[in-house]
Amino acid sequence: MADSVTDRFLRYVVIDTQSDAKSPTQPSTMKQKDLGRLLVEELLAIGVSDAHLDEHGYVYGTIPATTTKNNVPVVCFTAHMDTAPDFSGTGVKPQIVKNYQGGDIRLVGDQTQVIRVSEHSVLKDLIGHDIVTSDGTTLLGADDKAGIAEIMSAAEFLINNPDIKHGAIRILFTTDEEIGRGVDKVDLAKLGADFGYTLDGETAGTIEDETFSADAVEIDIRGVAIHPGFAYGKMENAIRIAGAIIDRLPKDLAPETTRGRDGFIHPTGISGVMERANLSFIIRDFTEQGLKTKEALLEKITREVLAAYPGSSFTFTVKEQYRNMKAVLDRHPEIVDYAVEAIRRAGMEPVRGSIRGGTDGSRLSFMGLPCPNIFAGGHAFHSPLEFVSSQDMEKAVKTVVELAKLWEERA
Repeated sequence: MADSVTDRFLRYVVIDTQSDAKSPTQPSTMKQKDLGRLLVEELLAIGVSDAHLDEHGYVYGTIPATTTKNNVPVVCFTAHMDTAPDFSGTGVKPQIVKNYQGGDIRLVGDQTQVIRVSEHSVLKDLIGHDIVTSDGTTLLGADDKAGIAEIMSAAEFLINNPDIKHGAIRILFTTDEEIGRGVDKVDLAKLGADFGYTLDGETAGTIEDETFSADAVEIDIRGVAIHPGFAYGKMENAIRIAGAIIDRLPKDLAPETTRGRDGFIHPTGISGVMERANLSFIIRDFTEQGLKTKEALLEKITREVLAAYPGSSFTFTVKEQYRNMKAVLDRHPEIVDYAVEAIRRAGMEPVRGSIRGGTDGSRLSFMGLPCPNIFAGGHAFHSPLEFVSSQDMEKAVKTVVELAKLWEERA
């Protein structure tokens, strides 16, 4: 299975599927459909007869049940097709370090890009593995094309081995996950699943049942514009106001200074002219109260800064993005328990974790499809240092197969 899943992965990562938050369409970039069409072709070829691409770029398909039991829940396995806008995904040139023997990995396309053991300690556990990287000039796309390749390989394995008893399995590949719209247009009635698993995590053996809760904040500032030659005592420069707000942000509430269960306030965009400026933020915390506290602090800072500019004004807009899926998953403990057992059966020691981010599963859980996150094996997401082990991808394939078997056994 390692060769099969790696071959698939290498085929998928060279297709540019970056999403674009500025685009109003779904999918945000039509090139995501290029991968979707290929996946439909491959699903049809392996025997997923209902595989199709819808108008929003989603890929749906069904692996029919092989069990005679009529009470086996319908499980969905899902991954996202888009890659992050944070770093270029155009012209990906995957490289394979065969039988990795330790040490730093210098990337061939940009010699300044080095995957260092001191920064990625997981490399110590990958001795003897085949490690796939980019050439250093683009991201790789393991987030989440590793998950797609794993689901595809598991689907082919199950279809080719009908003696393995399992219930009906739904496949869902989404668009625009990286910009927070991954499941905006998912048709849950058509999907017809009882619960799901995203394959969108990192280290092999990890099952995650908790995510950040997330909001976005937009601050629009209206200043006072006037000719700079006549500005004394009159001009209130919106750009300076925006800079003052950024300068007042607590240094210990930034992504680069927080870890574990600490949340943060993160400015993601700034634009403006003398008269008007805009600040974009994402707010993250594991609790609803933590979000509200950080948003109140950000608004307080804004009011305090604006107090020195009596002719200026601002608007402060909060938009909910997603919520911690643990609130839903705790009501269905067997979903995570079975994943833990499947990981153990696939030869790993399970590790339960929390995600300092979100997945499609965050929103799916609150839409009525409880959906924890399983490892896909990738590391250093959203950067040119991204890498994944072929052997870890194989372990993810085995985990999916074991999960399918477990739900049938225990029905």
